[in-house]
Amino acid sequence: MEAPSTAEDIRVVNEKYHDVAADSYDAKWGIDFGEPGQQQVLMKLRKVLGKRLDEGFEHALEIGSGTGYFSLNLLQAGVIGKATCTDISPGMIETLRGNAQRLGLDVETVVTGAETLPFEDASFDLVLGHAVLHHLPDLAQAFREFERVLRPGGTVVFAGEPSRYGDRIAQIPKRGAGAVAPAWRWVMRARPAGALGNGHGGSQGHHEDHRLEQFVDIHAFSPGDLADVARAAGFADVDVRGEELTANWFGWTNRVLEATAEPQDVPWGWRQYAYRGYLAFQKLDETLLEGRLPAAIFYNLLIAARKPA
Repeated sequence: MEAPSTAEDIRVVNEKYHDVAADSYDAKWGIDFGEPGQQQVLMKLRKVLGKRLDEGFEHALEIGSGTGYFSLNLLQAGVIGKATCTDISPGMIETLRGNAQRLGLDVETVVTGAETLPFEDASFDLVLGHAVLHHLPDLAQAFREFERVLRPGGTVVFAGEPSRYGDRIAQIPKRGAGAVAPAWRWVMRARPAGALGNGHGGSQGHHEDHRLEQFVDIHAFSPGDLADVARAAGFADVDVRGEELTANWFGWTNRVLEATAEPQDVPWGWRQYAYRGYLAFQKLDETLLEGRLPAAIFYNLLIAARKPA
């Protein structure tokens, strides 16, 4: 498959990838909608919103909501009163609706891209997203739309966006994990990914997921470039910070290893080790490294800004 060459091709590939990935997305990325998930989301947003997070927001619009990781956890935590969730992928929206129903939450869902939002001006108090900006072909237009639909004094905040230098550093543990993957599978008694054959529905979906995944990430940011896009759209009080350094190295090592195996062959004990270890390294980064080292070297960037009143 050739890499998409136009903005519309990029949108189509993103829609297809996320449709295919929707059913297994929560399991793949360890997404949680209980107390741990709420604490994770609040921890991320507090880094750039501070005490503003405690004041809460009446109506939030999430861009690229996926299965609902941010909005559903924020609703449960009482940070937002009402959520409108959007995504380019109908499959992701369908999974989000199922998650919301299971949790007893009422959300509005809309299938739409970020660059042409079907909402009136000044409709929301908060526009937010997680790991979505790096998928958008026209980032400048998207930020103009965020500014348009926000009420004066409203807030925009995005987390989980890949840092250009942090992503390059992350290639080291990724390559290392790829090299030791056969030995790891032997220890885990796990079959190689695809071993069940394409006739098996789960393996076919996993193969399609992997085939498309290499084309959906189109940006990695420097803190300055990301801030400039927000300012050019009319935002003020722009703040860009970095998060996850050691947690990223640990997490990507484990994800690369797991991706080489049939998902059902990865032991529960290993998944618990990977999850708890990731949380421990996250805490290390937050306590000792974030705020002391340049934002550019961290794997993820967070950005918050305000629409002038």
